[in-house]
Amino acid sequence: MGQINPQINDEWKKELSDEFQKPYFEALRIFLVDEKKQYQVYPPGPVIFEAFNSTPFSRVKVVILGQDPYHGPGQAHGLCFSVPDGVLFPPSLQNILKELETDLGIPYPHSGNLTHWADQGVLLLNATLTVRANQAGSHQGKGWEQFTDAVIRKLSEKCSGLVFMLWGNYARNKKAIIDTTKHCILEAPHPSPLSVYRGFFGCRHFSSANEWLVSKGLTPVDWGL
Repeated sequence: MGQINPQINDEWKKELSDEFQKPYFEALRIFLVDEKKQYQVYPPGPVIFEAFNSTPFSRVKVVILGQDPYHGPGQAHGLCFSVPDGVLFPPSLQNILKELETDLGIPYPHSGNLTHWADQGVLLLNATLTVRANQAGSHQGKGWEQFTDAVIRKLSEKCSGLVFMLWGNYARNKKAIIDTTKHCILEAPHPSPLSVYRGFFGCRHFSSANEWLVSKGLTPVDWGL
């Protein structure tokens, strides 16, 4: 698979093996190889599939859907909305953490690294897994969405009792490919400064997710960072 050889968790590799063989994925690979010759691409190659490697298929309990990786230097590390330790919090992440503080009383953290969530079964999935530096949306429509839609469908079909947090219209549109009869769908406006006051603040999705998980006999997520 060239420069984007899917260095991906074995469980996910098994579930998604058909996708890696499809023509669209080969076209995506060729696009990315060419793109990397001309531009800086985020996140770095080894962590493109970090969401899958941090949260194996059998451990997924909650899915948070983002759209694009962050496109600034040092920000994207393969988990939606998350930044590595020591990196300033982008505005959407600031608002997520403010809502978390309001909802559960969890103090605003020093780090925006959400790996602790991923380790507990929170799949932090962007619809598009790469981006050209400083150009938001630059890798949309190249095949990633077909791949991540397949991920969502696979989770919807083969799992039960998952929580899907759909923030913003783009994520909410994915409801059409989720079986709402057996999964919990939590919808809210996007946490960006443009829409956060339209209903993201006060949505209480973190406590709602835990209430759902407990009702299914599952361990709630420790949302603290």
